[in-house]
Amino acid sequence: MELLAFGINYQTAPIDVREQVVFSDDSMEDALHDLVGHHAVKEAAIVSTCNRTEIYCSTDKPEEAKNWLASFHQLQVRELEPYLYSLPREHAVKHAFRVASGLDSMVLGEPQILGQLKNAVKSAELAGTLGLLLHKLFQRTFFVAKEVRTSTEIGANSVSMAAAATQLAERIFGDISAQRVLLIGAGEMIELCAGSFSARHPKSITVANRTAEHAQALANRFNAKSITLNELPEQLALHDIVVTCTASPLPILGKGMMERAIKKRKHRPIFMVDLAVPRDVEQEVLELDDVFLYTVDDLSDIVQEGLDSRQGAVVQAEAIINSNVINFMHWLESRELVPTIRALRSQAEHYRRHELERALKLLARGGDSEKIMESLSNSLTNKLLHSPSDVLNHASSDERDELVDMVNRLYQLDRLE
Repeated sequence: MELLAFGINYQTAPIDVREQVVFSDDSMEDALHDLVGHHAVKEAAIVSTCNRTEIYCSTDKPEEAKNWLASFHQLQVRELEPYLYSLPREHAVKHAFRVASGLDSMVLGEPQILGQLKNAVKSAELAGTLGLLLHKLFQRTFFVAKEVRTSTEIGANSVSMAAAATQLAERIFGDISAQRVLLIGAGEMIELCAGSFSARHPKSITVANRTAEHAQALANRFNAKSITLNELPEQLALHDIVVTCTASPLPILGKGMMERAIKKRKHRPIFMVDLAVPRDVEQEVLELDDVFLYTVDDLSDIVQEGLDSRQGAVVQAEAIINSNVINFMHWLESRELVPTIRALRSQAEHYRRHELERALKLLARGGDSEKIMESLSNSLTNKLLHSPSDVLNHASSDERDELVDMVNRLYQLDRLE
């Protein structure tokens, strides 16, 4: 079994591909059980966010594991293959470290991905698919992420997706103090958006969510109004800025609903940001003249602002990561020797017990104890050294020198001189 990381992210696949392989919270446990229970995978953890879907696993059949991702989502392998990356062994380790440290994010240095990774590990633990290898990998991953964030300025001057949405709104409206803002959802991203827009003092903020209690709780923090999703058709036309990010598997804002809202607004434009994957807004809404719709991918230019000031931190972070990759691979390679070491010890124990039992029987018969102990030690030594001596005696000229060097190292013969 070898360590493997594979998946797609915002760099390799557009949003219309990424949203097809999202794992919801409700499907995560079933997915993990299916992958580990019915395929050549011993351990697995799944990271699924708006910008990436990645599987970290232990497998001896990487192609079968990768094909599973497509089949689970009822896709053809050829549909997903152009966007898929596959990272074995140390490349998987380095990737995990970079992701957790925010070096592989659309928003360089953003902290949310670390929490998302921890949630993925928690899901794998609950599903029983996190074994020794992945447990060790993620423990080290979280350690590295903490070291990077503590020792470098990787998060300095970073622009979050929430801040990017706010900045884009300001570029379109100039001053948003006269605008009404509608935030749909009540998760971490909408919470960040609420904080970012609230700081600009818009005319009003409304939070819409499927669960009224969650909407009200978030609204109370930002002096906002709360509504349920059922009220959206009537409320939508009252707002100039709409930012949505829910976990709905299907769009909640369709073309028809938006057409009716625009008609009520007498064709005054609506600025919309859809941060959800899968998307909350039907793609056909882009066809409407009075709607300015942006997805998470459209914000990439804004979130890269301030990147130059963080390049020095990136170099420092990469150095920390590379050092820790070497350490982790040393641990991993030592673990791969465990079966051989265990077999060697088992064989030696077998010889020891056999000779001990033989000696005890002779002692019980009244034999000379000194001679019996001498015989035991000679027999045990001969058995332990028989195989390596035999291999050396029958070695070809091509391999003899290498074997001699290896035996000298194994038995540290140079220290006896």
